[in-house]
Amino acid sequence: MAGGGFTRLPGGSVVVALSLPRPAARGAVETSRVRVLVHAANRPRALTRLKNHGLRAVHLRGNAEPPTPDEVTAVLHHPDGLLWRSVPDDATELWHPIASLMRPAA
Repeated sequence: MAGGGFTRLPGGSVVVALSLPRPAARGAVETSRVRVLVHAANRPRALTRLKNHGLRAVHLRGNAEPPTPDEVTAVLHHPDGLLWRSVPDDATELWHPIASLMRPAA
């Protein structure tokens, strides 16, 4: 189950924000959560982009936690348009590219 939401931009594209359990290493139990931001042409395409990165069971139901203006700015200024950071928000933590989330922990 993911908490999240979306916002439609003036050009017609959308920014989707989801709060998801952090992917754990095989056999490990991880309870932390991450906030993932995706910029795409539409909501289905945003979810497809996440599924293509290995987050297969991602669904957006409702619009309870839409992206904040700061989150929209962050994802629009990133070349891939796909970012994450730990939840709860830590003002000192920067946004990370999605590839770093999917790498096994060192």
